[in-house]
Amino acid sequence: MNKKTLQYIRAYKWSNIFAMIRNNRRDPQICTERFDNKRVVITGATSGIGYLTARKYASQGANLLCINRNPEKSERLRKEIEAEFSVQCDFKIADLSKLEDIFRVSRELSELTAPIDVLIHNAGIYLTKRELSADGLEKTFVVHYLSSFIMNYFLTEKLKKQEKARIIMVGSEGHRFAVWGLHFNDLNWERHRYSGLKSYGAAKTAQLLSMLIFDEAFRGSGVTINTMHPGAVKTDTGQENGRFYQWYKRNFLDKGLRSADISAEALYYLGVAGALDGISGKFINLTTIEDPAPPAVDKEAARQLWNETLKIAGLT
Repeated sequence: MNKKTLQYIRAYKWSNIFAMIRNNRRDPQICTERFDNKRVVITGATSGIGYLTARKYASQGANLLCINRNPEKSERLRKEIEAEFSVQCDFKIADLSKLEDIFRVSRELSELTAPIDVLIHNAGIYLTKRELSADGLEKTFVVHYLSSFIMNYFLTEKLKKQEKARIIMVGSEGHRFAVWGLHFNDLNWERHRYSGLKSYGAAKTAQLLSMLIFDEAFRGSGVTINTMHPGAVKTDTGQENGRFYQWYKRNFLDKGLRSADISAEALYYLGVAGALDGISGKFINLTTIEDPAPPAVDKEAARQLWNETLKIAGLT
């Protein structure tokens, strides 16, 4: 057991776990302010939390730009949103497990002349078996962490020039599964035993660590960045896995979960509510601020991860 691991273990507090359990049972705060003619970018908006969040923002007058993988579902979403709410709903097609698509859509977003008022990183996957992306990278790490990092990186200057924007990363209490922190010598899970929970926890920890550095970069600019746990809710995540997992999820895991409508309400509150003006660099369970697990607040690890990520992504 190394020195860093011992530091994490000593820093863990049971009170934070109990707070997480209490907050999972709470209803989110509700924002009654409208968001007319503002632009919201959402990744993974054709199903689950992303779909409900898109409808929530549209119902309050916001125009949408959705980043989705499936063209047919995206077109159906566009028609539904525009017909029902009389707002603009554009979309871009990108597979957020592929670096080529991530870079392309990130550049396109950075070149938009219109402001982005809220950016919601929602796209995600859950894999019970290790899978590699087309670029040879562990897929959970790419979709949950690398895609949001690259988008934020490309959009940093644009958002700062706007002098006001909010970035919300849909994270997870699952980051607490990365009890020992990140394996910087094995981010691709080649030498350590892979499990869905461990890889998911590591990717969500990485997301939180990147937030620390982006928060420093945005400080004083009017741009905020926060990570939220969407609650213990029922979603479509995990459809990529086999029949047994899908059966187990449907008959056991989903039984005690709440409707994802509460996630959409929370994401609207975090994106719009005046009470959140200037609040940045926080981990939020629905709408309640929490202390993340110790590995996710390690500034030294955050800087190391930042440098490693620049190398992996080929950024300078």
